[in-house]
Amino acid sequence: MRRVAILGVGNTQFRARWVEKTYLDLAFDAAQAALGDAGLAVADVESVVYAIYNELFERQIMPDIYVHGYLGLGLKPSLRVAAGGATGGAAVRAAYAEIASGLHEVVMVLGVEKCTDCFDYRTQTATPEVLKTIAFSADMNFETPLGITPAASYALPVMAHIARYGSPTPRQMALVSVKNHANAMDNPVAQSPKRLTVEEVLASRLICEPFRFYDNCLYSEGASCLVLASEEFARRRGRPYAVISGVGAATDDPHAGMRDDLSELASSRVAGEAAYRMAGIADPLRELDFAELHDAFTAAEILSYEAFRFCAPGDGGRLIEEGVTTMTGRLPVNPSGGLIGCGHAVGATGVMQVGEAALQVTGRAGKRQVPGARRGLVQSIGGPATTWTYAFIVERP
Repeated sequence: MRRVAILGVGNTQFRARWVEKTYLDLAFDAAQAALGDAGLAVADVESVVYAIYNELFERQIMPDIYVHGYLGLGLKPSLRVAAGGATGGAAVRAAYAEIASGLHEVVMVLGVEKCTDCFDYRTQTATPEVLKTIAFSADMNFETPLGITPAASYALPVMAHIARYGSPTPRQMALVSVKNHANAMDNPVAQSPKRLTVEEVLASRLICEPFRFYDNCLYSEGASCLVLASEEFARRRGRPYAVISGVGAATDDPHAGMRDDLSELASSRVAGEAAYRMAGIADPLRELDFAELHDAFTAAEILSYEAFRFCAPGDGGRLIEEGVTTMTGRLPVNPSGGLIGCGHAVGATGVMQVGEAALQVTGRAGKRQVPGARRGLVQSIGGPATTWTYAFIVERP
């Protein structure tokens, strides 16, 4: 297989609502930014993979073909993927395969989401409609009629983990929220930069046991774009680029009760091990310089520490308490602010995370730069109780 480079990164700001822009406008802005970063034009793009999770958000069936036309990509091939919260990661993997296989030389990955266009004009609110559309991702024969929500779905492995290990504790989860909101203060595209205390997190209203308001990410509107290319092509351009040296993926049973061990994020463990093998990583805590983890909920980040072997099972809470995953710790996690600080524009999120890793290893992450960062892990997860995981190792060439 050919080595695959990340040559261009582009993001819009993640916001609660982009009143003045359509999803087409957001996609256009992110694509233009990524092409500008790569020093390329639309004509140089050979293929596009679109990451758009939920057609109901955009109120448009097949939204990708309208983005394709809006960008002026003509008769170039395209593919749209949807994998819940892991949609962006799935799209990056698909684009990676097109280049690694030799099928194409330059492939754009474009994620966009405009969730509050799913608006109830009778009640003048968006949140109930957004949650209703996401409910269709759960089992419509059994789980959805019983009222499962995204928070309740994520709570299942967390509660099993607490029952087995006694962690994560409310304070440990609160420390993740404090860390990621603070990290977002240095991210110009972040939706929720904020200085919080542990006490403020613990005092916020209960959403779903064990999650309080500040344990949750916010749904966002925004777009993220990457320009991937063969390393040979990227090297000839003479511009900064990163390399994807490891890729892993796994899909678990969507019914949490059918899994062998509900107290772990098994899809992340399996995907992580595949990415580590490909990149030649034996000791992640020592060999990685940072990680961008899918912290849709604070406890998910803590369980991910264990799934990716940063520590032993049951010790994830200890890592955050000891400051290991802070910006000044041994392995900074979510320098971008993660989903909790940056926001979760679902289809765009995984694309943004991979782009953030590329900025880190090329030394272009600004105030949130991890000093000397050479290699990082990205986790993109989605589906009921973390069904899918896509894992990537991004490093300096």
